[in-house]
Amino acid sequence: MLSLHHFRSTVFVIGLATALSGGFTVGSALAEDLRVGTQFKLMTLDPHYADLSETNSLLSHIYEHLVNQNQQMNAEPQLATSWERLSETRWEFKLRKGVKFHDGSAFTAQDVIYSIERIRDFLKPPSGGYQSYTQAIKSVTAPDPLTVVIETNGDVPTLPLLLTPIFIMPHKANGFATTDELNAGTLPIGTGPYKFESWQSGEGLNLTRNDAYWGGAPAWSKVSFRVIESPAARVAALTTGDVDIADYIPARDVEGVKQRGLRIDSTSAARANFLQFDIGREEPPGVTDKSGKPIANPFHNKRVRQALTMATDRAFIADKILLGYGTAAAQLFPPGLPGTSANLKVTPPDYEGAKALLAEAGFPDGFNVVLAGPAGRYPGDSESLQSIAQNWARIGVNAQPVVSPFSVFATQRSNGDFPVWYGGCSGEAVTFCLKALVGTPDAETGSGSLNYGKYHNPAFDEKLTKAMDMEDGPDRNAALAEATELVMADYPIVPLYHFHLIVGHGQKVGTYAVHPRGWTTAMQAAPAVK
Repeated sequence: MLSLHHFRSTVFVIGLATALSGGFTVGSALAEDLRVGTQFKLMTLDPHYADLSETNSLLSHIYEHLVNQNQQMNAEPQLATSWERLSETRWEFKLRKGVKFHDGSAFTAQDVIYSIERIRDFLKPPSGGYQSYTQAIKSVTAPDPLTVVIETNGDVPTLPLLLTPIFIMPHKANGFATTDELNAGTLPIGTGPYKFESWQSGEGLNLTRNDAYWGGAPAWSKVSFRVIESPAARVAALTTGDVDIADYIPARDVEGVKQRGLRIDSTSAARANFLQFDIGREEPPGVTDKSGKPIANPFHNKRVRQALTMATDRAFIADKILLGYGTAAAQLFPPGLPGTSANLKVTPPDYEGAKALLAEAGFPDGFNVVLAGPAGRYPGDSESLQSIAQNWARIGVNAQPVVSPFSVFATQRSNGDFPVWYGGCSGEAVTFCLKALVGTPDAETGSGSLNYGKYHNPAFDEKLTKAMDMEDGPDRNAALAEATELVMADYPIVPLYHFHLIVGHGQKVGTYAVHPRGWTTAMQAAPAVK
């Protein structure tokens, strides 16, 4: 029997510095309307329908979570003020007193039970995108109106972090609300800083201030989100003053925005874009010798993977292609976030060393390879492939970049049409990408869901499993960093960069705290001081 672990966290509302207070100073003078141009298309008002940034970002104005995920990607109190692990399978959450839903009803433990059970038991695919977060929950009970006890199916040491995506809805006495009901006119009611006013699916969302919000009245009297899918159109709307904030500004447009007296805020995204090798097959398509004859899979050899990593100029991509709005990557999340390693560093290209490794691996003359990726899915995607092809040519590897629309590329990648390809991964924690991308594929555990290259490393799997079985905290982060160091030393992928999330804003907004998950909310915008 493992010894019991305890974790308790208590909330302190300290104004602007805390994400849970909505990103505004409690008691400050209230500001005017805020207009936001966003790429996010909100297609549903059901907060439990699909686990997408569009849902998490826009509906977070209306609904809140038991546990919030702050700017540093750590779990912190929101509707729960504290939590304690009672045993390996039981957790107790204390709820915030005095919280009201937008209709004036009191927030209680019954609302938490209702929300979790609606996701776990009621919503079914293709809806139910949040069910992965509730599968480990056996039961939810309420000893009193402000206490929730969650029993899990086995040891779940990171349950608070697992709960961070789940929005809390008010319970109904007559069964669960359907998605159709929520989309067809049932008023969305939450505990958040803003109330629902109106919505046009895929076009816009209008909100009004919740003056009775438990964290203090929010900064903006009204907030309107306007969907502008084209980056150029979003920039134009910002520069002409049609919107006060525009998200996902392309790096190439930053200087033009600044020259018009507008401001830019950015941060590294909690994600990585990378190259992935086909390691599983004996003779993948698109790999030949210099005469064009198919050859055995060179990526079975670690020295080949290492040589190609050594020959990739990641700093050039970040500095020149992304114009400085990217960070060269040596691992899956930017250094400093939970579970990352401070020991992994990006080194300059070593072409001579790479050529020597290729020769040792039996490829002194190099080989030909197809290098595939999407066009326009991520900042710098197709341009990076061109740059990498030039890098690899210097060590005798002739790479042919092949780019296509993401939907076409994704289908071809799933079909196994490529030997090396460009990819991206993000999630609420680095564990998601480690498990999905370089974990051994296992349908039962969900490991390797993005491991299209069929990489297999039992030593890494064991270290990752042990780390994920640890309770959230410094020891777990250190164990995850150690697992990351082990797998990166085997070169199953080439981490390329963490692109920066860039937001532009006009003079009405004093500062905008860009979240590494890429969310766009009014709570991240502080009004300019007049």
